[in-house]
Amino acid sequence: MEQGVALVKDLIRDVPDFPRPGVVFKDITPLLADPAGFSYCVEALARRFAGEGVAKVLGVEARGFIIAAPIAYHLGAGFVPVRKKGKLPGDVYSYTYELEYGTDTLEVRKDAISPGEKVLVVDDVLATGGTASATARLVEQLGARPVGFGCVLELSFLAGREKLAGIEVEALVKV
Repeated sequence: MEQGVALVKDLIRDVPDFPRPGVVFKDITPLLADPAGFSYCVEALARRFAGEGVAKVLGVEARGFIIAAPIAYHLGAGFVPVRKKGKLPGDVYSYTYELEYGTDTLEVRKDAISPGEKVLVVDDVLATGGTASATARLVEQLGARPVGFGCVLELSFLAGREKLAGIEVEALVKV
């Protein structure tokens, strides 16, 4: 386990001043390209939530899709994409939330999740918790229950975990 965490840390690249000056972007593309690192992430998160009765795994656009889909496969659950406004066809539920500089809206198809289902939300990074919390609220709006939030990297200094009170959070790496 410790060896896997060290591998994941080594494969996450810092990109200074992206997407704007002063921000250090955590790039997981080297991790995704490494078979051992990628496999460790998927298997560790799937193992953590095995036995929870997860019916659906929601992947948050866009890097969350990459990690969530194989986790859903491992758990024998369905995969559901959570998209930005206007990206999904048909009837959707929407949830608008505050960002540092404005608002954003996430959507999921109305027929993607059934009331009462247990849902796992997966994304690449937990930062301020705005997107994660909005996704959890969207799940609740659908009448389902978020049983956990899984991610590769948590930027703990941004306190995003606090916005997910009552939801189990599993972050493979914390900085």
